[in-house]
Formats: sequence, structure tokens, C-alpha cells
Amino acid sequence: MSIDYERLKSFPFEDRDHSYTARDTMLYALGVGVGFEPLDERQLPFVYERELKALPTMGVILALAKPWLHKPESGINWTQMLHGEQGLVIHRPIPSEATVYGETRMEEIVDKGSGKGALLYMSRVVRDRATNEELVTSSQTLFCRADGGFGGRATEARPVHALPDRAPDRSATLPTMPQQALIYRLSGDHNPLHADPRIATQAGFKAPILHGLCSFGIAGHAILREIADYRPAALASIRVRFASPVYPGETIRTDIWDEGNGVFSFRCSALERDIVVINNGRAELR
Repeated sequence: MSIDYERLKSFPFEDRDHSYTARDTMLYALGVGVGFEPLDERQLPFVYERELKALPTMGVILALAKPWLHKPESGINWTQMLHGEQGLVIHRPIPSEATVYGETRMEEIVDKGSGKGALLYMSRVVRDRATNEELVTSSQTLFCRADGGFGGRATEARPVHALPDRAPDRSATLPTMPQQALIYRLSGDHNPLHADPRIATQAGFKAPILHGLCSFGIAGHAILREIADYRPAALASIRVRFASPVYPGETIRTDIWDEGNGVFSFRCSALERDIVVINNGRAELR
């Protein structure tokens, strides 16, 4: 079955409430590497229940729609799908514990052509169930490598954020732990690719890889650390393009460019392999 544009554009996503606790908030922060300096009093509020704060990037795991890619009516060969881009707009600080709900929609489907794949642009608005206030809007681009040529209306991808052609203004270097993916998966993504060496080898990797959204959280941590002094309310939005997987245990350097007016560009590299893992990053501070 191939993609049917009209059917996929109006796909009936099954949204659901999501209740999370202070423990979940701390576990997410530990999963993206916060607390690696346990004596740093700026990191402690994200991993310790006293005056607990939620990381802004935790918004990407809240109130996810029920699994849908594997459904035949999607028309997608989900085994050939990659997570290409991720964005997050933070409307207000995320509570450290709450019940939230999400509303997911398909924004656009781009037909790159036969043999070139398709792009799915999706968004999810997450609201506090108690107050109905918008907390975050999460957006993602899925690259469906085997699904181009279905005759879609849109054929051009949205432009990515361009980085400055000069040396970065500052850099933040953060470690990952060998067990990082095993911790992060406890926040809800149980794909065995991130835990089982045999599955990872079958997929063409030398070892289990870090979740893309974990890498996203590490980038967000670097931005929060380097330019926001760990003030979660300061981060208004962040967007990235995934360039290459990260292996747990690698060191991630985030190069940052100050564009003025609270806008920062950034790029993340795995130092041990000298390879860019996140590119075309853009963050905006309030």
C-alpha cells in the first residue's frame, strides 16, 4: 500500500491523556545527562525533588499519540522511516508533575519523487488538563525513505536553518554515559535498537545507538547550560536536524553562534568520531 495523500493528511490520530510524576521528571533529566556534575547546584533542581523543575525539552515526550505508523491505512513503510527534524516551542514552563493531553495533526506531506522518499511534517500541541493552558508545541519531520512517488501535492521540503559561516562564539562539551540509552528508554521509548546489541547489529550499527530525542535533550541541556544559566523559563523554542546517530559514551560538543535578539544557532558533534550528529540548530531565548 502506498501513501494516499488525502487519507494521511486527515489521519485520525488517537490522542490520550498523559499523567507524569516528579519521579518521571527527574528520570527524564537523568536520561539526557543532567546531574553529571552532582555538586553543581544549577543542575540539582532538575534531578532532586526539592524545588523540582522540568527541563523544557521534556515537552517532546509528553502526550504522544498512540502508535500509528505500523497501521496499514497509513500507507507508510515504517521500517524505512527516519526521524529527520525535531522542534519545540515552549509556551510556558512545564509543571514538574501534572496530567496533560496532546492533539496531533499532520501538517503536510512532501513527495520527493520515486526513489527519493517522502517527508511528513507533523505537530502536537500539549495542554495542561487542569487549566487547559498550552504548554508546548512539538513538531517533527519524518523521512519515509521508501514512500516517494505517490503523487503528492507538495514536492519541496521546508528550508532548514542556516548556520553562520564563521567560528562559533562559544561551545559547551557534555559527556554521555555508556548506559545513557538504557536510562533514557525508561522515559517511554522502548525500541530495542537502543538496548539490544543484536538488534543494533542487524540494523547496521556497531552497538545500540542513543535515541534521537535523547540527543535532542542533550543539545537542549547544552543551550540551557551555556546561554540560559539553567533557567528553563528562558528557553522559548529550539529546533534541530538530525545528522548522525550518537553512541552512548561519546562526548558531545555543542558549538553556538549568537545571532542577536535572543536567537542562537548551534551544531553538535561527537568528538570521538569527529562527526556532526545534530545540525542546523536554532534556539530562541525570551
